[in-house]
Amino acid sequence: MDQEKPKEEFYAKHRGSADVTLFVLVCILTVFGLVMLYSTSAYNGYVKFQDAGYYFKKQLFATSLGIAAMVFISHMDYRLLKRLAVPAYLLSLILSSLVLVIGKEYNGSKRWLALGPLSFQPSEFAKIAVILFLAWLVEREGKRIYRMRSLIKIMLFLMPVVGLVGTNNLSTAIIILGIGFLLIFVSSPKYMPFLFMGAAGVGFIAVFLSLESYRLERIAIWRNPENYEKGYQTLQGLYAIGSGGIFGKGLGGSMQKLGFVPEAQNDMIFSIICEELGLAGALLLILMFLLLIWRFMVIAMHAEDLFGALIAAGIMGHISIQVLLNIAVVTNSIPNTGITLPFVSYGGTSVCFLLAEMGLALSVSSRTKL
Repeated sequence: MDQEKPKEEFYAKHRGSADVTLFVLVCILTVFGLVMLYSTSAYNGYVKFQDAGYYFKKQLFATSLGIAAMVFISHMDYRLLKRLAVPAYLLSLILSSLVLVIGKEYNGSKRWLALGPLSFQPSEFAKIAVILFLAWLVEREGKRIYRMRSLIKIMLFLMPVVGLVGTNNLSTAIIILGIGFLLIFVSSPKYMPFLFMGAAGVGFIAVFLSLESYRLERIAIWRNPENYEKGYQTLQGLYAIGSGGIFGKGLGGSMQKLGFVPEAQNDMIFSIICEELGLAGALLLILMFLLLIWRFMVIAMHAEDLFGALIAAGIMGHISIQVLLNIAVVTNSIPNTGITLPFVSYGGTSVCFLLAEMGLALSVSSRTKL
């Protein structure tokens, strides 16, 4: 305790300021997401609920909660969260188990837990819980992380939550597995064990694909979408991308969102962005995400301790994997996985926990070495 007190006094005296660039990028992406969501969802909202702003209002409410969480967490000392790493991980296991039993089903997927009039996806909480837990576990392992035994132990801790989430949400399970792989990779100087871990990850995904026939069907649809009725959404999304040209039809000018692209405000919103803002707008959005990922990397490199560096690296992995998967799905580069575009797609739970993650990154950045 006597050694910790001078250290805490030093941190308080030499505390830096939160990453302004990261904060500005998050604000721009959040505002852009709200604007595009309203443009994309107005027609569906009016047809289904006689309210063009139905989806926008719900997203705005969730965004407000997320911003409040971001500001609150950014002023916290992230090192205090070490005490919550294990409880958060255990809670994510409990919530993911409850989804299988009493989960709310929507569009054939059981991913939501209902709390009165509100519902949320435990898989979104699981992403943050896994980042905190693995950051704590890797730091606790110390130099033992160099041993193959420690790497296997960490992966074994990761498998239960991946298995529970993957039962009804394979795409999120892949993201969580990717976060775990990245955190172990950046904390270990050895490369050979990752060949084994990569093969194990591919095998895990292959097993989950074979458990449900509809997952194998998605691969067939991906290869020949024109031959399947369920390939309709993919084809319409590609039509939207192609019709946008270089500069697009203008904000609000999309035709494909008028019932041609089902649930355009969700997974396929990137195709509407391409149609309305063109290739130029899509590239600008991708550039914004690249800048965001770059800031996470800078924060991780300058973090005060390993725990903070791994938190920033984990958030970087989450955002980069999810953006890559969503754009790859919309452009039919990979089979449809049902993953949202961060900050832009409709989803209250997603945007709320994303902004909370940004608060974590800002907390780490405010305590980096000056």
